[in-house]
Amino acid sequence: MLEEITYKLKKRLFRYMEDYDITLEDLKTKQLEGAEIVDVRSIREHKENPIKGSINIPEYEINESFTNIVPNKEQVIVVYCSSGFRSTKAYKKLKQLGYSNVYNLYGGLENY
Repeated sequence: MLEEITYKLKKRLFRYMEDYDITLEDLKTKQLEGAEIVDVRSIREHKENPIKGSINIPEYEINESFTNIVPNKEQVIVVYCSSGFRSTKAYKKLKQLGYSNVYNLYGGLENY
């Protein structure tokens, strides 16, 4: 019963895929092509279960100083988190900072 309620809540709360969302398969392809993979979860979460080759910059730390880490605003960047909510916020921040090739792992790690 509890599992059914949890499933229905998640289904209702999840948004549809947007143009900037990608799947895990797309992420793997972009990573092979040289994309910067950014885990926007906490340091503790990143240590527990990172995507190999990703860097950890918590969503709340993404600001102008991000340009010191990834100075090329044309660089392909994929952000991810546990559920897709923090990474969507990170995506929007990076776009405001002028990054043009930013993508979000749809649904976060929870879906995979």
